[in-house]
Amino acid sequence: MRKSGRRSFLKMGALSTAGLAGLRGTSASAGFGSAPSEAAAAATSPPPFKLGLVTYNLAHDWDIGTIIKNCEQTGFEGVELRTTHKHGVEVSLDKAQRAEVRKRFADSRVRLVSLGSTCEYESPDHTQVEKNIEDTRRWCELARDLGCMGVKVRPNGFPRGVPHEKTLDQIGHALARCGDIARDHGVEIWLEVHGEETEIPTNIHHILSVANHPKVGACWNSNDTDVVDGSVKPSFDLLKPWMKSCHINEIWRNVAPWGGAEARKQEAKPGFPDWQKPYPWRELFTLFRSIGYDRYTFAEIPESCEPIRLMLYYRALWEYHAA
Repeated sequence: MRKSGRRSFLKMGALSTAGLAGLRGTSASAGFGSAPSEAAAAATSPPPFKLGLVTYNLAHDWDIGTIIKNCEQTGFEGVELRTTHKHGVEVSLDKAQRAEVRKRFADSRVRLVSLGSTCEYESPDHTQVEKNIEDTRRWCELARDLGCMGVKVRPNGFPRGVPHEKTLDQIGHALARCGDIARDHGVEIWLEVHGEETEIPTNIHHILSVANHPKVGACWNSNDTDVVDGSVKPSFDLLKPWMKSCHINEIWRNVAPWGGAEARKQEAKPGFPDWQKPYPWRELFTLFRSIGYDRYTFAEIPESCEPIRLMLYYRALWEYHAA
């Protein structure tokens, strides 16, 4: 080899070595090859919150044994039992039946977390509101006997002919009374972000501000109305002081990570809205991490002829969004 050629060869070799070193540094920061950085490890750590299931509506026709078996098989760690479903967990249960239900869940890997009532307090009929408060008392008694954390209640829209602010105040005052009941029974009241127009986060904020009770909080419901310019952060920030539970739904309805096309659409199922927007699930779960939320995100999804297969896929997608 001529001297000039040898010098060129050595120079190219030195540059290649430096380039490889630079690439090694780049790949480590990007998560390839070398061990991930602390920040990368934190970004993919298990979430402090858990995946659960609302029996509305996937499990509406399952008895307690089936609920436990299917949740254990698919990695769902908690359940909210919604009233009127086949499981039969209702305020009409006697003392022995309540003890049996409690034992069956205690002996399993699935926690009975909450009871999904349909108690609501917006009626202009005072007698109806009082009845619902009394029903809430009975649900709190049942929740205590079963070892639950909370009872889910809801607003269900505005009555016609009544100023909205008056209705929101009325719901808030009723919830303050329910909070006293919950406190006396060692449980909590979770107000679902629910109902036409009442589901708007500013309205839920108004209700909870009026209630102003430590045992009354919000059950996030993952509605289209949460989303403002593609983000749920403004809505989340309104309600985060009260966050005690969360319902999630079709977690396939997201924007692609590279900003692809609109979310896929599906026809509305009975009892469910016709979701029109993609939902920023990863942002939502990141926000839950940011406040140290360590409770449950309950899947509230339509029934399926292949429930186990669906639940396995759901669990995998939930893990992806929550990472």
